[in-house]
Amino acid sequence: MTSGNDKAACRYLPTARCEVPLFSIQRSPARPTPTGRPIPAQPIPTRPAPTQAIPAQRHLAELSRPQGVPAQDHVPAEHGAAALHPPRRRPTVSAVAWLVALALAGATGAALPSQELGNPHTAVADRVDNRVGALFSGGLGGTHYCTASVVDSPKGNMIITAAHCLSGADQDKVFVPGYRDGTAPLGVWQIASTIQDPGWTANGDASVDVAFAVLKPLNGRSVQQVVGANRIAVDQGFDHLVTITGYPDTLEAPITCSDLVDRFSDSQMRIDCTGYSDGTSGSPWLIPGRGGPTGDEGTVIGVIGGFETGGYTDDISYSSYFGDRVGRLYRTAVTRAAGL
Repeated sequence: MTSGNDKAACRYLPTARCEVPLFSIQRSPARPTPTGRPIPAQPIPTRPAPTQAIPAQRHLAELSRPQGVPAQDHVPAEHGAAALHPPRRRPTVSAVAWLVALALAGATGAALPSQELGNPHTAVADRVDNRVGALFSGGLGGTHYCTASVVDSPKGNMIITAAHCLSGADQDKVFVPGYRDGTAPLGVWQIASTIQDPGWTANGDASVDVAFAVLKPLNGRSVQQVVGANRIAVDQGFDHLVTITGYPDTLEAPITCSDLVDRFSDSQMRIDCTGYSDGTSGSPWLIPGRGGPTGDEGTVIGVIGGFETGGYTDDISYSSYFGDRVGRLYRTAVTRAAGL
């Protein structure tokens, strides 16, 4: 979703598209390419329950790209006028959607959401949601305009967000995890360096509207030491139940919503969660988990961004598909962080 001053920019960016591990990027074993999702102008059939469990995730370092899994770098020419008014997939949660959610949660070990799918509510101030924070321009006294979250890394100093959230100089941008009502309970973290894909910086390639930022230490500690981190994963396919937590720029507390991911194209994912307005760009698409030393670390498979820098309405959001290019970008960020 576009950020406060990105909404207008969406009209000019070419197909604009608006990771928190225990130091690992993960990749699923090879799986058949999912059936293509119909373009939004067509009736959207109800998704059937999966016929097989989602394969267990494996560390990226152990694998090359599995055979049969195509590269995710192409942006198809399917985003024309017919795609501008996609129908809502469901006004309420159907029994089929809950069956799919149960199947996906059981296969991944994720916790089921307590709220109706697709409807947001104010996020609780707990250890999981505190790994998500608001990005400010001009310090805490400025305006929060995007969302980011902490990703696991060797030095524990990395966040992920949308690439369009990190344009311009780094010096005036800060990350505030757990931000609420004008307070920074977990500190104000200065951005030291940002890492974006050359395809994004050169021409706004919507398939890589993803960026990492390296944070400076605060009081001798890294951000991961203070709030923890989630894992980042690539090549996970499209059939997932995720939770998205983000900061609308009109609110002073984060909202959170869970729903099923749809395939919009080979390089874009789509989700129906209402109320994700300006400011929620960069919000992580998290598969909740029970990993890590705290037993509550999940897996990030996307961030709000990508097609139309995240979406042209508040109720449907997009993310660049996390494939090899995002994996390479993460490794570049790790190298950059080691030199700071």
